[in-house]
Amino acid sequence: MEMVLLTALGVGGATVIGALIGFLFKNVSHKFSDIVLSFAAGVMLAAAVLGLVIPSLEYGGKWGILITVAGIFVGAICLNFVDKLVPHLHKLMGTDEEKHHNANLNKVLLFVMAIAIHNLPEGIAAGVGFGSGNTAQALIIAGGIALQNVPEGMVIIGPMLAAGVSKKKTFFIALITGLVEVVGTLIGYFAVRIASAILPFALAFAGGTMLYVISDEMIPETHAHGSERGATYALLIGFCFMLVMDFLLG
Repeated sequence: MEMVLLTALGVGGATVIGALIGFLFKNVSHKFSDIVLSFAAGVMLAAAVLGLVIPSLEYGGKWGILITVAGIFVGAICLNFVDKLVPHLHKLMGTDEEKHHNANLNKVLLFVMAIAIHNLPEGIAAGVGFGSGNTAQALIIAGGIALQNVPEGMVIIGPMLAAGVSKKKTFFIALITGLVEVVGTLIGYFAVRIASAILPFALAFAGGTMLYVISDEMIPETHAHGSERGATYALLIGFCFMLVMDFLLG
């Protein structure tokens, strides 16, 4: 349990670390942030497949393939439903000029709410990984999510400061978005521990949510500023990095 709690704090804390970097480097270039986010997307893609989808198949037994496919689609559909309630992150961020003209508080709060809502299933994915009992795989999943949270925390800062939100309130809001992920991790862990029968479906569900976030939010954002080729290679490097980590951890 101590490991789960520490990891939950680490995953949520990554958003805060990104926010602190955002305070220090308010004008980080799109190219740099796209490369970092693409690398994180590759890491999350490998973590979703190796740490969630494949274990779901293994734990599912005779009906493993049906449970896994159903879980993936249910996870994706749930986030699709969430996307109808809150706007897409890549549509909210826009170009620097768009941020300047649209930097009003309502838009910023909507942006932050979108990030917070998307953080919940990511936290659940990390918690479900620990609930499976495979600590090594769980750490890989959590590491991928945490890495993605750093650039996410960075992009929260600029729009809020531009909208006139004080530095103290900006940091507090970034902290809240990180705490959402901590809560999600604990929910995922305890849900699986209490009802181990749902583990195969829960793993696939968490994998589906991660795959949805990668395809619907991260990749469009990294391809929106003319750095498609670099972003693609960064994603491949991130994916292979996690393959190597998974191989070394056994």
